[in-house]
Amino acid sequence: MFRVTHITDEKGNVLIQDPPIAQFLFQSSRAAWIWLVVRLYLGSQWLEAGWHKFTDPKWMGDGSALLAYWKSAVQMPEPPARAPVTYDWYRGFLQLLIDSQSQVWFAKLIVFGELLVGLGLIVGGLVGIAAFFGALMNLNFMLAGSASTNPVLFLLAVLLMLAWKNAGYIGLDRYLLPLLGTPWGQKRLAAPTAPVAAPRAAGTRG
Repeated sequence: MFRVTHITDEKGNVLIQDPPIAQFLFQSSRAAWIWLVVRLYLGSQWLEAGWHKFTDPKWMGDGSALLAYWKSAVQMPEPPARAPVTYDWYRGFLQLLIDSQSQVWFAKLIVFGELLVGLGLIVGGLVGIAAFFGALMNLNFMLAGSASTNPVLFLLAVLLMLAWKNAGYIGLDRYLLPLLGTPWGQKRLAAPTAPVAAPRAAGTRG
């Protein structure tokens, strides 16, 4: 005789469980100390980048710094040199922003976006959302041809998104998420066990 243990939801659907290491990293409050270190590092990077732009008139004024960045990204060099932007659709998107003179408001959007992401990660408020928008900016920078630290920051942001339930436990999310009804406000699911009899060989005694 052996038992198969499974967890079902209220409708009887079987829920596939995470392995112990994933449960520890992405669900346990004990792992919050690990994510605190990641949050503080990643948040400080965003806060520093945003504050640097906030104090620069070329970002907060006419957006000329962003415009120069866009123009550099859409340039098509002579072969065999490679263009900064790999995908034509993204080059077309940047050219559309250039032609519509969107650098003035878009530069401010980037500045305040970086500041908000940095603050959210540092104080542990809505960490999953902050990490998502940070990863989105990293992705756009990489699509525009800027590697720098963006791949590492993108990876850390993805990990924080996976750990959204406990990454901010040492922070505001310990109080914010229960107020929003997730995840600690969820109902406890039943864990029934279903006995399954092993096949008995012919001629053996039970």
